[in-house]
Amino acid sequence: MELRHLEYFIAVAEERHFTRAAERMRVAQSGLSASIRTLERELGADLFIRSTRRVELTEAGRALLIEAHRTLASVDAARDAVAAVQGLLRGTVSVGTEQCLGVINLPPLLARFRRTYPGVEIRLRHGGSTHLADQVRLGRLDVAFVALPGQPPDGVTLMPLATEPMLLLCHPEHPLSARDTVDWESLRNELFVDFSSDWGARQLNDRAFTAVGLERRVPLEVNDVHTLLECVDQGLGVAVVPAPVARKPSARRLHVVTLSDPAAPRWQVSVAVPTAAPSSPARDALLRMVLPTPKPARPSVTATPGP
Repeated sequence: MELRHLEYFIAVAEERHFTRAAERMRVAQSGLSASIRTLERELGADLFIRSTRRVELTEAGRALLIEAHRTLASVDAARDAVAAVQGLLRGTVSVGTEQCLGVINLPPLLARFRRTYPGVEIRLRHGGSTHLADQVRLGRLDVAFVALPGQPPDGVTLMPLATEPMLLLCHPEHPLSARDTVDWESLRNELFVDFSSDWGARQLNDRAFTAVGLERRVPLEVNDVHTLLECVDQGLGVAVVPAPVARKPSARRLHVVTLSDPAAPRWQVSVAVPTAAPSSPARDALLRMVLPTPKPARPSVTATPGP
């Protein structure tokens, strides 16, 4: 089994199309197709269900995809480790983050990292915390900055960075704007604007309202912070958000209300890394800029299977 066969396989699996995969890998489609057939013969299983419009992974293909990502990540880590011994730091570090975490200002951090280690390519992906943690588990991200309530998925370790309160935002003319604090019962009949289900803040809110036995109506579900703030500003609903979101300049027109219930949720931002992944010099160098621990590759908080 050749590494390029695995690279071609991953490209087809992600593009769901042989032509697009070949363009992405900058090879002839015939050569890419031949490599996939060679891989299937070697494994003794069909990896794709082919149709005229797109291709889908078979059960064997789905199993291989996870291991293919891990294998290529291990190869990259091995190359980086040799380069580090030679006094070089090169390779790639793939970073994921949820929007507006506030606890960490990622662009300046990445700029400082690039200035310090110009031989390392930085890849950045945005997404919800659940999705990002899963990408870490699969080996597609080296590190992710997330806000996950509860335990991380199996195979992922969380290293806490900071904790922030959750706050209520409402329009200045909303009845709740006359108050500085509010309890859960006062929110029973409100319409909410919230993030999509894989965002950490949304999961935290859903758990909190369920814990106190309140049903919550969320007719407006968005996938970015600025749209959420605009919806609240237009009086379309209220929102329970992490404190960094409430501090954004675009939230200045809104009224901020403290949640007075002792059981009000708290928003924890953490660094997510693979639990059992081989050491990556580039990843460890990035973590040293973020964490105070001298050995970021061996965090003290270990993962357990999620619920």
